[in-house]
Amino acid sequence: MKIAFVGKGGSGKTTLSSLFIRHLAAAEAPVVAVDADINQHLGAALGLDDAAAAALPAMGAHLPLIKEYLRGTNPRITSAETMIKTTPPGEGSRLLRVVEDNPVYEACARTVRLDDGEIRLMATGPFTESDLGVACYHSKVGAVELCLNHLVDGPQEYVVVDMTAGSDSFASGMFTRFDMTFLVAEPTRKGVSVYRQYKEYARDFGVSLKVVGNKVQGRDDLEFLQDEVGDDLLVTVGHSDWVRAMEKGRPPRFELLEAANRTALQTLQDAAEDSYAHRDWERYTRQMVHFHLKNAESWGNAKTGADLAAQVDPAFVLGEHTPVPQPG
Repeated sequence: MKIAFVGKGGSGKTTLSSLFIRHLAAAEAPVVAVDADINQHLGAALGLDDAAAAALPAMGAHLPLIKEYLRGTNPRITSAETMIKTTPPGEGSRLLRVVEDNPVYEACARTVRLDDGEIRLMATGPFTESDLGVACYHSKVGAVELCLNHLVDGPQEYVVVDMTAGSDSFASGMFTRFDMTFLVAEPTRKGVSVYRQYKEYARDFGVSLKVVGNKVQGRDDLEFLQDEVGDDLLVTVGHSDWVRAMEKGRPPRFELLEAANRTALQTLQDAAEDSYAHRDWERYTRQMVHFHLKNAESWGNAKTGADLAAQVDPAFVLGEHTPVPQPG
C-alpha cells in the first residue's frame, strides 16, 4: 500500500513518517521509503549521519534510466524522451514491485538498517541553488510520480512518501496515488490551513485523508483539532522524550518509544490497511490517465513535440496481479 505524509513546514511530518517507517520495519514489513520533500531530512530522521544522508542518490538525476527501464517494450511510447511524469503504464511497460531487485532500485535506492529491520530509502534530491530560475520542484518529484504510476504493491507491502510541505502535490495527480494520506497538523490555525486545502481535493477525487494531531499538549489542543477537522482526526501525538533524543542524534532503541506513541503508530497502520482493502484498481488507473491527459494538453505535448494522449492503453488496468515483464 502507498502512504503519504503531508503537512505544513515544521508540523513534524518527517518525524512522524520516520517513526511510522521504523514501526513497520519492526514488524518485518517490506518498506520502500521516499523523501519527496524539498528539504531532505528523512534520511537523518532514520538515523543516517550527515555524510550518508548527503550521499543518497537523487532520483531526478537518474530520470533517463528510470524512463528507459519503465518504458520496456510498450509500443505506445516511441521513446523515453516522450515520457513525462504522468505517463501511465500499458502493455509491455515494466512495472516495479516493492520486493524485488531492478535497475531503478540499484541506481536510486539505498538500504537503511534500523534497530529491528531494514528498509529501502529513495530521495528526490535537494532543490539546489543551481535550480533557481531554471527548474521548479515539481521537476524533481516527477521521478517519484513516474515510479508510483508503475508500482504494483500488495496488501502487506508499504511505500511511505514524505511529501513536500503545503499543497504543492496538487500541481499533478500525485496526491491520488496513495491509499492513505496522513496530514500532520499542529493545534493552531496555521496548522489546519493545509488540511482545508487537502480536504477539498480529497473529496473531489475520493482520496482517503486522515489527520494526525501533533504536538498536542492538553485537552484544549485536542478540542481545537476536533472542532477544526471533525471525524478526520484519527489520532494525536504529544511530547516524546524518544523523539527529542533522536533529534539530538542519540536515539534509544525503537522498542523504548513511549507506549502511547507506539499505539498511535499502530492506529496509523490499521487505517492504511483498511483503506488499501478498498482500493479500486480500475478507478486508480482512470485517475492516472485523467491527469496524464490533462498534463499532456496543458504542457506535455508542446514540450515533447508528441501527442501524449496516444500513450494511453485503453485496455490496460494496473492491478496487484498484473504480470511484470522482465528485462531482456
